[in-house]
Amino acid sequence: MTEIIFEVTEDDVDGGYSASALGYGIHTEGDSLEEIRTNVKEAVDCYFDDDMPRPKLIRLHFVRDEVLVA
Repeated sequence: MTEIIFEVTEDDVDGGYSASALGYGIHTEGDSLEEIRTNVKEAVDCYFDDDMPRPKLIRLHFVRDEVLVA
């Protein structure tokens, strides 16, 4: 495994960010971009034990909804 991809969304109501790994049961939250980056790294460290191959790269895919008036 070379990389793991997280989908990151911003919470419009409460603020902050949520991140979920695609294809893995890894989820985390953070109040700022710096905090979500730190929490994603910690979540990956907790998920992969010493017997599992670890990803060499963590990719954050930021998803943003944009609404246009027709």
